[in-house]
Amino acid sequence: MKRMLPAVYMLLLSYSLTAQEAVQPATAGFDQLRETVPKGKVDTVHYPSRTVGVERNVTVYTPPGFSKNKKYPVLYLLHGIGGDEYEWLNGGTPQVILDNLIAGGKAVPMIVVMPNGRAMKDDRAGGNVMEPAKVQAFATFERDLLDDLIPFVEKNYPVRTDRESRAIAGLSMGGGQSLNFGLGNLDRFAWVGGFSSAPNTKPPQDLLPDPGRAKAQLKLVFISCGASDGLIGFSKRTHEYLEEKGVPHIYFIEPGGHDFKVWKNGLYMYAQLLFKPVDPSTFAAYRKMSVEPIAGTHAGMGSQPGEKAPGAASPVIEDFRPSLRNQPGQAYPQVNSQRYARFRIMAPGADSVKVNLGLGGSGGTVLKKAADGSWMGTTAGPMDEGFHYYHVTVDGGVFNDPGTLNFFGSTRWESGIEIPAQDQDFYALKEVPHGHVSQILFPSPSTHTSRRAFVYTPPGYEKDIHKRYPVLYLQHGWGEDETGWTNQGLAHLIMDNLIAAGKIKPFIIVMTYGMTNEVKWGRMNEFKIEHFQTVLTAELIPYIDQHFRTLSNQPNRAMAGLSMGGMETKAITLNRPDLFSHYALLSGGLYAPGDIKDRAKLKLIFLSAGGRENPDRVKKAADDLKAAGIPAVSYMSPGTGHEWQSWRRSLYELAPLLFKN
Repeated sequence: MKRMLPAVYMLLLSYSLTAQEAVQPATAGFDQLRETVPKGKVDTVHYPSRTVGVERNVTVYTPPGFSKNKKYPVLYLLHGIGGDEYEWLNGGTPQVILDNLIAGGKAVPMIVVMPNGRAMKDDRAGGNVMEPAKVQAFATFERDLLDDLIPFVEKNYPVRTDRESRAIAGLSMGGGQSLNFGLGNLDRFAWVGGFSSAPNTKPPQDLLPDPGRAKAQLKLVFISCGASDGLIGFSKRTHEYLEEKGVPHIYFIEPGGHDFKVWKNGLYMYAQLLFKPVDPSTFAAYRKMSVEPIAGTHAGMGSQPGEKAPGAASPVIEDFRPSLRNQPGQAYPQVNSQRYARFRIMAPGADSVKVNLGLGGSGGTVLKKAADGSWMGTTAGPMDEGFHYYHVTVDGGVFNDPGTLNFFGSTRWESGIEIPAQDQDFYALKEVPHGHVSQILFPSPSTHTSRRAFVYTPPGYEKDIHKRYPVLYLQHGWGEDETGWTNQGLAHLIMDNLIAAGKIKPFIIVMTYGMTNEVKWGRMNEFKIEHFQTVLTAELIPYIDQHFRTLSNQPNRAMAGLSMGGMETKAITLNRPDLFSHYALLSGGLYAPGDIKDRAKLKLIFLSAGGRENPDRVKKAADDLKAAGIPAVSYMSPGTGHEWQSWRRSLYELAPLLFKN
């Protein structure tokens, strides 16, 4: 009897170490970027899909401290009907949630793979996302996932390939996919999660025709939904079937609708349970924590508002706050936590008022008149993170919103609005040493005038009068001017924060107006680079070297530009390789190996774009350069297009690569 005691003791000890308490719902700050927390990395990669017949994009999160010498479990995380491989990154900040959980010891370090669940050649979410071919593509994705994506991940990443190390989850349409594919392929997945699962969810008897096998093989089924979600019936019927058949699972109903507030909390709770011993005796606690569904919610094939389905509108959370770009004391425009924007214009005598958003004002929000003569309206869906131009059309006339500051874009001074971003910390105004941005006027004999430039000098420039600095010449895009990189791009704050963190070698930035002959959009072939090249190389650079403490040689001089500024950068760096050693095109074209004639002194080519622009072409261009022995780096801004958030992130990625020994 005494000899049995150690074995019994070890058994009890093992159970006490592995048994878990129920995971609690998220508390404030769970999805907020924390400076002190180690960060994982998100990359956009492409994989060959025999199912679809093309290369497809997928975004991949690798955890903090990622090492190819370790083996990681994998979570496949799916989006909704109106989303793509960037939807989770845009609205759900999974990388931030996972970073925080891993840092707190609450989640196992894992790789998260976020594919495009619309398996068709044109897999973008534009047009009618409900058309039959696009809906069918979500079912076709099962073969793409199993036959193409999972083998690609397991070949190219250090992952554990057993089913116990593979999980799947998704929101809305992706939640239905996760239940369908996960429960339908028990030999491939042991962990299955559905957040607000949509009408594509198979009937329960089709999902689990053999409940006994499911009980033996599944580690966890996690089902969550918002109490006021019109699609809650699909989650409820799956839960009731599992309960009837005695299949252990978690069923959690929380306050909220069909939106990211619910889905982020679902990921927060689910991630803490993955790849660990699970104690089914705790599952009843999730039902006790749940709230009752709100009367009137029902299952149907209607709109899925959190996903921008045609004609749908998200349940708008009323936590609007003034935009950071407002005039002092002005309450409007406002932005809420879902990235909706709300506008209010005082125009009592007007018959119609519309807000035109974007470069050139292409997107529109029609405002409605109130009894006090004001006009108010809210965008139909979430806006991209970062800075956006807009103007107001009143009875056909174009005006700026008096509530906001003005920014030069679209060849005119426009209103601007800032949509808070999950990664906005890198350009936030912080209590760190700050550099200075000074305006200079330099003589330009070639244009018979004085021209303007802005010069950023790093913190400490005024104190050590013997120190000299490298210089980056940084160009704006078409329709903008030399104010763009500081007013819209916040380049000075990006630099201050990088320098304070010790991530870059301090350098000077020079920003000047890039136009010498004005051209209209669509007629860029009329722009003559020779004139601006003369201004930059024969007039501005000598002036800067004479009036600032620069390291005035080719190894310490770089040129970069966004969009049209990238076109200028490419032309001038190829024409004058004796002046620049670092070249960077931000959404501004590509270099080919044959373009580079003088490679001996070239230190870096940096190519970047928004993830919704041309990521495959940019990455391929950089790969071709590297294969030819040319130092090249590519960067894709996740979930953004041809916009300032892409270029802010690009500068943040570029700066640490410049002027390295």
